[in-house]
Amino acid sequence: YTSVIPPPKLFKAFVLDADNLIPKIAPQAVKSVEIIEGDGGVGTVKKIHLGEGTEHSYVKHKIDGLDKVNFVYSYSITEGDALGDKIEKISYEIKLVASGRGSIIKTTSHYHCKGGAEIKEEQVKDGKERAAGLFKI
Repeated sequence: YTSVIPPPKLFKAFVLDADNLIPKIAPQAVKSVEIIEGDGGVGTVKKIHLGEGTEHSYVKHKIDGLDKVNFVYSYSITEGDALGDKIEKISYEIKLVASGRGSIIKTTSHYHCKGGAEIKEEQVKDGKERAAGLFKI
């Protein structure tokens, strides 16, 4: 994805201030965020209450990495009805790279399935579209 916002400003908004900002700009996606454990750094666990515009109620989100210098953020969705019965967790990495005056947003996701379960490409595509929607907002 691309953005006209430079990496430092985008990282601050989308990562560092996300718990306050996203419920305000996209309440249909995220109703609120509460810290269950930690101080906001690596290892912090958050419960994200999803908005009325979603089919799910919540997810638990654990911060796996936070590099404020290189604008890299990694986290895992470890619990919640959005995971369903086939997925143990989903791990994400977001990296912001300068491009002219703006940014290129690179995301990687890894789906960790339970046992020998498999997920459909439509589920992955749906997750990508939701993430893209938040980036655009």
